[in-house]
Amino acid sequence: MPRLLAVLVVVLLGLTALGGTASGAVAPSGARAPAACKSVDATHGGRWAPGPTTAAWQWQLQGKIDIGDPACVYEVDGFETSKATVAALHRKGARVICYLDLGSWEEYRPDAGEFPKSSLGARYEGWPEERWLDIAHFHKFAPIMEKRIAMCAHKGFDGVEPDNIAGWENKTGFPLTRADQRRYNIWVARQVHRRGMAVALKNDPRQAKELVGHFDFAVVEECFQYHECGLFKPFVDAGKAVFEAEYQLPPAKFCAQAKALGFSAIRKGLELFAKPWKPCEPLPSG
Repeated sequence: MPRLLAVLVVVLLGLTALGGTASGAVAPSGARAPAACKSVDATHGGRWAPGPTTAAWQWQLQGKIDIGDPACVYEVDGFETSKATVAALHRKGARVICYLDLGSWEEYRPDAGEFPKSSLGARYEGWPEERWLDIAHFHKFAPIMEKRIAMCAHKGFDGVEPDNIAGWENKTGFPLTRADQRRYNIWVARQVHRRGMAVALKNDPRQAKELVGHFDFAVVEECFQYHECGLFKPFVDAGKAVFEAEYQLPPAKFCAQAKALGFSAIRKGLELFAKPWKPCEPLPSG
C-alpha cells in the first residue's frame, strides 16, 4: 500500500486537549460543491456522510497539495497537511479525508518513539520503515491513536481513512484473528465518530459486509485488479460511497465496471503524488 517515503518532521500546535471530544468540519465553507458532487456532500447526524458517486476524487500523500484538481473529495496526509490547506480545499467546495496509518508503526512519524516496543511486529513487506502493530492488544497504544484522530479533527478534516486495518490477513508477527481485527476496527470507527468525523473502511474486503454498519464510506485499492470489488457492494447498497484507486490497470480496463457499481474510481501512481491522476468521471474544470 502507498506510504510516504521520506522522513517527515511535523510540529503540532494547539493539541493540549486532544484526549477529549472534538468536532470535525460538518460542512465546507466558501464555494458551493459542484452539482456532480451533491451526493458525496451529504451529512447525517451532524457529520459528513458521503453517498455513492462516480464523480472524481483525488488522493495525494506526497508533494505540495495541488488544490486545483477538479475533484469532489481529496484525501491527504494527516500529519503533513496543514489546517490552512484543509480550509483552502473546503473553500473550493471539496470534502477532505485525513490519511492516518493506524495499523502499522512508521519510524518517521513524530510520535514514533511513544509506541511500546512490545507492540511492534514484523516489517511491512516492501516498506522497511514500517512495522505491523499488535492490534490484539491495542490498549497499549490507544492514547497515541486517539491523539492522531483528534489532530485530524483539530485541522478541520471531514473524515479519516485509517490505513492498514486488515493486518489479520498479513504476516504481522502476531497471531491476529479476524475477531481481533474486527474489534480494533470498530474501536477506531467509534473514536473517529466521537470527534465528529466520518470514517472509512480501508480495504479489509472479507469483513466489509459485517463492518458496513460501523463505517461511513470505503477507500479501496486495486479491487478491480484483484477481483474483490463485489465485496464492497454492501456499502453502495447502504447508501455509502466507495472511493477506489488502481495502480496498474489502465482506466479502459476498469472504469465501465466502476460506473456500473457506483464507485468513484481513479488511476494513480503507487507513490501517490498529485500526478498521475486519471479519474474515470472527471468534473468540469474551471
